[in-house]
Amino acid sequence: MKITRFSFWQRLIINTIMLLALAGLFSQGLYVQNIWTAFLASIVLGILNIFVKPILQILSLPLTFFTFGLFSFVVNAFVLWLTSWFVGPGFQFTSFGWAFLISLIMSFINAILSDYFSR
Repeated sequence: MKITRFSFWQRLIINTIMLLALAGLFSQGLYVQNIWTAFLASIVLGILNIFVKPILQILSLPLTFFTFGLFSFVVNAFVLWLTSWFVGPGFQFTSFGWAFLISLIMSFINAILSDYFSR
């Protein structure tokens, strides 16, 4: 069985396209200034996923265990919200609820793409 994982650059391009599409679909909740801002946000998101997310997952392990893994979606939303804080006014959510919804959709799409390309 051959398992293929996306490289960092492939994931970066996919996340950039996803952020632009989601900003178009949910313009009342997510603002992306332009493609370069989406690209920067994808880079920051990738870096935060590598360095910050594992620490947050370890710290939130009791809550994640207690909620049967559902709290991991809150961690994903927080990392996405943190991304908007680092990127600045060109990439913003109107509320944490929107960050949560966008992170759910991004997680779902990434899971589908990962499953599809691992076949």
